[in-house]
Amino acid sequence: MDAALAESRLTPAQTPASMRVSDAAGHARKLADAIQSVFLGQRETVSLLVVALLARGHALVEDVPGVGKTTLAKALATCIDGKFSRVQLTPDLLPADLLGVSIYNAQTGDFDFKPGPIFANIVVADEVNRTTPRTQSALLEAMAEQQVSVENETRLLPPPFMVIATQNPFEFEGTYVLPENQLDRFLVKVAVGYPDREIERRILLERPGEAALAELTPVLDTQQVVGMQAAVEQVRIDQSVMDYLLDLIGRTRQDERFHLGVSPRGSLALLGASRASALVDGRDYVIPDDVKSMFLPTAGHRVITRTYLSNGDAEAGRHVLQEILDSTSVPG
Repeated sequence: MDAALAESRLTPAQTPASMRVSDAAGHARKLADAIQSVFLGQRETVSLLVVALLARGHALVEDVPGVGKTTLAKALATCIDGKFSRVQLTPDLLPADLLGVSIYNAQTGDFDFKPGPIFANIVVADEVNRTTPRTQSALLEAMAEQQVSVENETRLLPPPFMVIATQNPFEFEGTYVLPENQLDRFLVKVAVGYPDREIERRILLERPGEAALAELTPVLDTQQVVGMQAAVEQVRIDQSVMDYLLDLIGRTRQDERFHLGVSPRGSLALLGASRASALVDGRDYVIPDDVKSMFLPTAGHRVITRTYLSNGDAEAGRHVLQEILDSTSVPG
């Protein structure tokens, strides 16, 4: 393995000790504030991305072009002093274009591995549904295992590692539908949405973009982020709140309107996101509101309704999930 790549991956002995939850919460707020200084969008969107990062997850951003998805990702990478890469996933993109390739070095007589754009802390995979299933599978291994297989060798990816994939919900020609097993790898699905009138006024007047990003300075380093991720594991969840979480998940599997309910991986995603949400709020324990706020972002892309199979109604699942959320008894 390339020495630089090997050193970029922390072994358990080298991993920074988990910081206190209160310290991690302060860092999380500072991170969100810094991102929002250049991304003039909804605070909830920024908070959800920070939650996904702290829960060691990936985010699928489904929205129209031009709403600031790349600015959001670049700001996140800059604020944690991490490496950022962006990949345009086209139909002719090969796995080697994403992962890297070995090139013969005539001077040494060896093959030198040239890492692809996947070797970064924050990777933006633009239009993930436009690339072929073969390249999607290469991305899937990286997301699931934080490693890639290149030329019969396993190469580890640098921590923290997060994929922010985008797709346009209104373009279908020349796209490959993401299979359920790949959708299941995204911790959350995010919709950036159009800004409200006053925010858009600020965008027009202040014109944030490359200039603002160039002036943005890191507020954390990557090792601090790894420590914050470890702090999430300290967040406790009471048995009654755990039962509430399981009730929500169970109802997605029992509701006859669903062809496919939330998987056990989805349960883990909801638990991890709820813990990270509690940490961001400065608590070392999960409350029902954490579970409620993370239920739709973590479950919405994991369920398939029977109406979706019959007429392609993609919003039906969210409506049913909202009904489940509204009608499930919340612990005191």
